[in-house]
Amino acid sequence: MSKVDLHIHSKCSDDGEFSAKEIITMCQLSGMKLVSITDHNSVKGVTEALEENSSVHVISGIELDCTYKGRDFHLLGYGFDHTRGEFSEIERDIYHQETEAAAEKIRLFRMATGIPITTDEVITAAHGDTVTGELIAELVLSKENAPDYNVLKPYLSGGVKSDMPNVRFYWDFFSPGKPAHVPIRYISLPDAKVLIHKANGVSVLAHPGQNLTGNYDLLGDIIREGIDGIEVFSSYHSEEAAAYFLNIAKQNHLLATCGSDFHGKNKPNIRIGDHGALLEDEELITDVEKVLAPHQPDKDRGGGGSN
Repeated sequence: MSKVDLHIHSKCSDDGEFSAKEIITMCQLSGMKLVSITDHNSVKGVTEALEENSSVHVISGIELDCTYKGRDFHLLGYGFDHTRGEFSEIERDIYHQETEAAAEKIRLFRMATGIPITTDEVITAAHGDTVTGELIAELVLSKENAPDYNVLKPYLSGGVKSDMPNVRFYWDFFSPGKPAHVPIRYISLPDAKVLIHKANGVSVLAHPGQNLTGNYDLLGDIIREGIDGIEVFSSYHSEEAAAYFLNIAKQNHLLATCGSDFHGKNKPNIRIGDHGALLEDEELITDVEKVLAPHQPDKDRGGGGSN
């Protein structure tokens, strides 16, 4: 298992389980060397992670939802000034949109499945947080009568999608193109890149093997937009895909990064450091630190922000 992981989600993401502090403690106990907490459109966990007094080298991170040529992508930012107000503005805007979309999301799900879950039930369970497909999955799959619905059987114990039921449920019902999807307006990928660069950070395309499925030709266009790197090694990439993206990164003189996309209970099969990197940790660390060095003030370079 690698000791480098630059794609980890805390509970500051709407689908994460652990606090930033808990994650850094977990990383220290497992001997991690270099990590970044990259929450969805949020920097709330960054300060907490950087301030933890640990032996782990922590760098600031975020995963921005964005769009490019009609498709949704995720752009990772590293080593940036997370105190800039633009990041908080993006988080507030998306939270507002998600709050407005919650009732419609639940209505579409009821129509698609016939499962009588109520809006009040879901909103109450969200405790003021975003209503996610994973939350709805957790609610309906935990009901005593869940086995009565054929549509739920693949996600229940022993089913073909029971390995990661909550996130597979989200992918099947709430992701773009699925029956209960409600569109959210995200910034464009070029604008996301500009924002990260304005904050003195570097931009990396997240898990391209997942988001580019069926259209790898778009990768060249995205590279020409001026991104700094590609998340070559990912829990979503086969060894063959990782080798392909590593070659693309080298050909274009881009940073090759690694990330598990750890979330906790919503992706229980994914562990921190679980990304199948084909490079040694020392090479990954050297390459990342070389690219980040011009962007980071000295005070952000130590382990946990204090070393």
